[in-house]
Amino acid sequence: MDLQTCNLFARYNQVANNEMNLLIGKLDNLQWNKDFGGYFKSIKEVCNHIYLADFHWLKRFSGLRAFDYIKDPLFDLTLSFGTTPLNEINDYLKQRKELDEKLLQFTKELRPDDFDMALSYSDSKGVRYTRNFGGLIYHAFNHQTHHRGMVSVYLDIMNISNDFSNVSSLV
Repeated sequence: MDLQTCNLFARYNQVANNEMNLLIGKLDNLQWNKDFGGYFKSIKEVCNHIYLADFHWLKRFSGLRAFDYIKDPLFDLTLSFGTTPLNEINDYLKQRKELDEKLLQFTKELRPDDFDMALSYSDSKGVRYTRNFGGLIYHAFNHQTHHRGMVSVYLDIMNISNDFSNVSSLV
Protein backbone atom coordinates (compact mmCIF):
# COMPACT_ATOMS: atom_id res chain seq x y z
CA MET A 1 0.00 0.00 0.00
CA ASP A 2 1.25 3.48 -0.85
CA LEU A 3 -0.16 7.01 -0.99
CA GLN A 4 -1.05 6.87 -4.68
CA THR A 5 -2.84 3.53 -4.38
CA CYS A 6 -4.67 4.58 -1.24
CA ASN A 7 -5.89 7.79 -2.87
CA LEU A 8 -6.97 5.80 -5.94
CA PHE A 9 -9.01 3.47 -3.72
CA ALA A 10 -10.68 6.43 -2.02
CA ARG A 11 -11.53 8.09 -5.34
CA TYR A 12 -12.70 4.78 -6.85
CA ASN A 13 -14.99 4.07 -3.89
CA GLN A 14 -16.34 7.61 -3.98
CA VAL A 15 -17.17 7.40 -7.69
CA ALA A 16 -18.61 3.87 -7.41
CA ASN A 17 -20.73 4.95 -4.42
CA ASN A 18 -21.96 8.01 -6.32
CA GLU A 19 -22.92 5.85 -9.31
CA MET A 20 -24.66 3.30 -7.08
CA ASN A 21 -26.43 6.08 -5.21
CA LEU A 22 -27.85 7.53 -8.42
CA LEU A 23 -29.78 4.27 -8.69
CA ILE A 24 -30.61 4.08 -5.00
CA GLY A 25 -32.01 7.61 -5.18
CA LYS A 26 -34.59 6.35 -7.68
CA LEU A 27 -35.83 3.54 -5.44
CA ASP A 28 -39.14 3.80 -3.67
CA ASN A 29 -39.49 2.91 -0.01
CA LEU A 30 -40.66 -0.64 -0.79
CA GLN A 31 -37.59 -1.31 -2.95
CA TRP A 32 -35.27 0.24 -0.33
CA ASN A 33 -36.70 -2.06 2.35
CA LYS A 34 -37.42 -5.17 0.22
CA ASP A 35 -36.31 -8.40 1.92
CA PHE A 36 -34.09 -10.37 -0.47
CA GLY A 37 -33.27 -13.08 2.06
CA GLY A 38 -29.53 -12.37 2.16
CA TYR A 39 -27.40 -11.90 5.25
CA PHE A 40 -28.22 -8.19 4.96
CA LYS A 41 -31.79 -8.57 3.88
CA SER A 42 -32.39 -5.26 2.11
CA ILE A 43 -30.53 -2.58 0.22
CA LYS A 44 -31.14 -0.36 3.25
CA GLU A 45 -29.43 -2.89 5.53
CA VAL A 46 -26.43 -3.32 3.20
CA CYS A 47 -25.97 0.44 2.79
CA ASN A 48 -26.22 1.00 6.54
CA HIS A 49 -23.67 -1.77 7.14
CA ILE A 50 -21.18 -0.24 4.68
CA TYR A 51 -21.72 3.19 6.22
CA LEU A 52 -21.25 1.93 9.78
CA ALA A 53 -18.11 -0.01 8.87
CA ASP A 54 -16.54 3.00 7.14
CA PHE A 55 -17.50 5.26 10.05
CA HIS A 56 -15.89 2.88 12.57
CA TRP A 57 -12.76 2.33 10.48
CA LEU A 58 -12.23 6.07 10.22
CA LYS A 59 -12.59 6.38 13.99
CA ARG A 60 -10.15 3.49 14.51
CA PHE A 61 -7.67 4.90 11.99
CA SER A 62 -7.48 8.11 14.01
CA GLY A 63 -5.82 6.08 16.76
CA LEU A 64 -2.58 5.93 14.76
CA ARG A 65 -1.80 9.64 15.13
CA ALA A 66 -3.45 13.06 14.93
CA PHE A 67 -5.56 13.52 11.79
CA ASP A 68 -7.66 16.59 10.94
CA TYR A 69 -10.58 14.67 9.39
CA ILE A 70 -11.53 13.23 12.79
CA LYS A 71 -12.27 16.73 14.15
CA ASP A 72 -15.51 16.79 12.17
CA PRO A 73 -18.54 16.71 14.53
CA LEU A 74 -19.73 13.64 12.61
CA PHE A 75 -17.22 11.59 14.59
CA ASP A 76 -18.67 12.76 17.90
CA LEU A 77 -21.63 10.49 17.18
CA THR A 78 -21.92 7.08 18.75
CA LEU A 79 -23.12 4.62 16.11
CA SER A 80 -23.39 0.92 16.86
CA PHE A 81 -23.23 -2.09 14.58
CA GLY A 82 -26.57 -3.82 14.32
CA THR A 83 -28.42 -0.51 14.23
CA THR A 84 -29.90 1.31 11.25
CA PRO A 85 -28.98 4.97 11.68
CA LEU A 86 -30.00 5.88 8.12
CA ASN A 87 -33.58 4.73 7.64
CA GLU A 88 -34.57 7.07 4.84
CA ILE A 89 -32.97 7.02 1.39
CA ASN A 90 -32.30 10.76 1.39
CA ASP A 91 -30.61 10.58 4.80
CA TYR A 92 -28.40 7.75 3.55
CA LEU A 93 -27.50 9.59 0.32
CA LYS A 94 -26.51 12.76 2.21
CA GLN A 95 -24.51 10.98 4.92
CA ARG A 96 -22.78 8.62 2.47
CA LYS A 97 -21.58 11.57 0.41
CA GLU A 98 -20.22 13.29 3.53
CA LEU A 99 -18.48 10.13 4.73
CA ASP A 100 -16.88 9.58 1.33
CA GLU A 101 -15.46 13.10 1.57
CA LYS A 102 -13.98 12.20 4.97
CA LEU A 103 -12.45 9.01 3.53
CA LEU A 104 -10.84 11.05 0.77
CA GLN A 105 -9.62 13.63 3.29
CA PHE A 106 -8.16 10.81 5.38
CA THR A 107 -6.14 9.47 2.43
CA LYS A 108 -4.83 12.95 1.66
CA GLU A 109 -3.57 13.27 5.24
CA LEU A 110 -1.60 10.03 5.12
CA ARG A 111 2.19 9.95 5.12
CA PRO A 112 4.29 7.25 3.44
CA ASP A 113 5.57 5.86 6.74
CA ASP A 114 1.99 5.37 8.07
CA PHE A 115 1.47 2.24 5.97
CA ASP A 116 4.13 0.23 7.79
CA MET A 117 2.90 1.22 11.25
CA ALA A 118 0.86 -1.02 13.52
CA LEU A 119 -2.58 0.09 14.69
CA SER A 120 -4.08 -1.22 17.91
CA TYR A 121 -7.87 -1.04 18.08
CA SER A 122 -10.93 -2.79 19.46
CA ASP A 123 -13.69 -4.28 17.34
CA SER A 124 -17.38 -3.79 18.06
CA LYS A 125 -17.29 -6.60 20.62
CA GLY A 126 -14.34 -5.10 22.49
CA VAL A 127 -11.76 -7.61 21.20
CA ARG A 128 -8.33 -5.97 20.89
CA TYR A 129 -6.19 -6.31 17.77
CA THR A 130 -2.89 -4.94 16.53
CA ARG A 131 -2.58 -5.01 12.76
CA ASN A 132 -0.62 -3.44 9.91
CA PHE A 133 -2.16 -0.04 9.18
CA GLY A 134 -1.75 -0.28 5.40
CA GLY A 135 -3.44 -3.68 5.36
CA LEU A 136 -6.35 -2.35 7.40
CA ILE A 137 -6.86 0.50 4.95
CA TYR A 138 -6.89 -1.99 2.09
CA HIS A 139 -9.41 -4.11 4.01
CA ALA A 140 -11.73 -1.14 4.61
CA PHE A 141 -11.85 -0.22 0.92
CA ASN A 142 -12.23 -3.83 -0.17
CA HIS A 143 -15.14 -4.19 2.28
CA GLN A 144 -17.04 -1.45 0.44
CA THR A 145 -16.47 -3.15 -2.90
CA HIS A 146 -17.64 -6.51 -1.56
CA HIS A 147 -20.91 -5.13 -0.24
CA ARG A 148 -21.63 -2.95 -3.27
CA GLY A 149 -21.73 -6.32 -5.06
CA MET A 150 -24.66 -7.31 -2.82
CA VAL A 151 -26.47 -4.11 -3.77
CA SER A 152 -25.82 -4.89 -7.43
CA VAL A 153 -27.35 -8.37 -7.06
CA TYR A 154 -30.41 -6.96 -5.29
CA LEU A 155 -30.85 -4.39 -8.07
CA ASP A 156 -30.48 -7.17 -10.66
CA ILE A 157 -33.25 -9.15 -8.92
CA MET A 158 -35.50 -6.09 -9.29
CA ASN A 159 -34.51 -5.80 -12.99
CA ILE A 160 -32.77 -2.47 -12.39
CA SER A 161 -29.81 -2.20 -14.74
CA ASN A 162 -26.59 -1.31 -12.94
CA ASP A 163 -22.88 -1.13 -13.64
CA PHE A 164 -21.71 1.30 -10.99
CA SER A 165 -18.37 -0.36 -10.34
CA ASN A 166 -17.08 0.10 -13.89
CA VAL A 167 -15.12 3.29 -13.16
CA SER A 168 -11.94 2.36 -14.99
CA SER A 169 -11.49 6.00 -16.05
CA LEU A 170 -9.74 6.58 -12.71
CA VAL A 171 -6.84 4.27 -13.55
